[in-house]
Parts: sequence; structure tokens; C-alpha cells
Amino acid sequence: MSTFGLLAQVLEIIAAVLAAPLLLGWVNQCRAWLQNRSAPSLLQPWRGIRKLFHKDAVLAENASALFRTAPYVVFGTMVLAAAIIPSMAMHLPLSIAADSIALVGLLATARVFLALAAMDVGTAFGTLGARREMMIGFLAEPALLMVIFVAAMISHTTSLAGIAESLTGQDLALYPSAAFTAVAFLLVLLAENARIPVDNPATHLELTMIHEAMLLEYSARHLALMEWAAALKLFNYACIGFALFVPWGLAAEGAGPAGLLISIPALGLKLLLAGAGLALIETVSAKLRVFRASEFLATAFLLAVLGLLVHLLLGA
Repeated sequence: MSTFGLLAQVLEIIAAVLAAPLLLGWVNQCRAWLQNRSAPSLLQPWRGIRKLFHKDAVLAENASALFRTAPYVVFGTMVLAAAIIPSMAMHLPLSIAADSIALVGLLATARVFLALAAMDVGTAFGTLGARREMMIGFLAEPALLMVIFVAAMISHTTSLAGIAESLTGQDLALYPSAAFTAVAFLLVLLAENARIPVDNPATHLELTMIHEAMLLEYSARHLALMEWAAALKLFNYACIGFALFVPWGLAAEGAGPAGLLISIPALGLKLLLAGAGLALIETVSAKLRVFRASEFLATAFLLAVLGLLVHLLLGA
């Protein structure tokens, strides 16, 4: 294990844990500005997490060990995913632990624990949210895998670091297959992170909630970890998109500390643009009915399949 790889690995984990709530705060700020409202502070998600950590947890009488353990498992899974995804450097010690296909399974593990914990207490809204979450995951994972397959066929590897390195070494050009899969990935990102039009993270209307319905029984440090993990999930999906479609700015293995220093503002700029774009999409979109989510994600899958066919038939 090289010193550069170890330094890059530690820096990536720290950056992900610290920057994820800031990305969420930036999206909320941009949404408020676009809607002509007073914007909350960029640090508002961090303040909410800190406030929850200082409260005493309240647990239901029939809550099992799974309910208590799930927040730590979900948060730890998201941190591990952030350590695998190349957000600042290409060659990381943990990147060999899982390729992009295994990474999808790692993200699915967090979803399973979240859904099981929501059903553990036995409340109606928790079970409703868990069922809807599993429906979204069942439809979103095939589309995400198809997006990864197209990128893997272009770069001849399923490793995210390898995909990013291969795309960085190619000439800058417009690939129709990548364009189709980029739109498909955007739809998957919106659905997997409970964003409009699939879900509204700001709502507390019981009949339309998906992600928030699964967190109603959590409080204090458990709720803080769940909220932190949700912010990390958005950060991870954004970094997966960067590695698949805009990998420029990642430090190569021989770049040294100077390359890492350059990758920090590059990642910050990408997150700023991605957050502003996400806020714009949510502002101009209306929330879909829950049962229309299947059509939304079927569109993502068909776009990814179209990208695959374009690559196979035209080689572009």
C-alpha cells in the first residue's frame, strides 16, 4: 500500500463525511433561491445532526436489536461506499474490495436494513414506507446496473477507478450511448435519493412519504445517523456519476500531493454544479403519484438499454 494511496483514501473518507451534509445544504439553498424564498444556512443540515446527537433517544417498547443496530449499519455502509468510489483519486486501497457491480449490492444492503428496521416496530407508516422503498429499489437497481454495463463495455472494466481512468485517457467526444445512459443515471439518482419527482424530502404528508415514513420512529442519535447516511447516499451517487461521465480532475497514482490538492477544488466545483442542477430539476418538476414511479424508472431502464444498443450497433 503506497503512501499516496493511503493519504488519498483517508482524505476521501473525511471529505465525504464532512461534505455530504454541506451538499444537502447547498441543494436546499439553491431550491430556496429558485423559488424566491429565504434560503436556509448552508450549515443547517450539520446543525440538525449536531442537535440530534445531544438529545436522548426514545425507543418503542417492542423495538428489537435490529431497530437499534440499523442506523449504525446504514451509516457504516454509506461510509464504506464512499471509500470505494473514486471521488478525488483513481487508485485507492479499498477500490479493489468491490467493483461497480458489487457497489450496487453494497448500497442495496443499506436499503434492506433500512426497510427491515422500518417494519420492525410494526407501525402502519413504517411498513408502508418500507414497501414503497423496496419497490423503488427493485425498479432502480436494474437501470443502474445497465448504466454501469454500458460504461464497462466502453472502458472494458467493471471497476469504477478503471472506468474513470479509461475515460480520462480518451479524446473528448460526444458518445450517444453515454448521453442516453447519463439521462438514465440522473433518473435513478432522483429516485434512489428520495428527490422530486419520485419523493419529496421536505414533506411530512403521511400518504405520500417514502423515505421519511421509515424514519418516523427514530430519534436522537439514531435519527442523526439516518439523516447523515441519507446525505452520504446523495454524495455517493453524485460521485458515481462523476466517475462514469465526468472523471476529469481525479488524481492519478503518480500525481503525488499536488494532484490531490488539485482534485479538491475540482470535486467542489462538480458538487456545486450538480447541486444547482438538482435543485433546478426539483423546482421545475411536480411530484408524481406513487404508482407512477414504476413508469419513471422504466423510462430510465429503457434509456439505459437504448444506450447499450447504440454502443453495440454503432460502437459510439
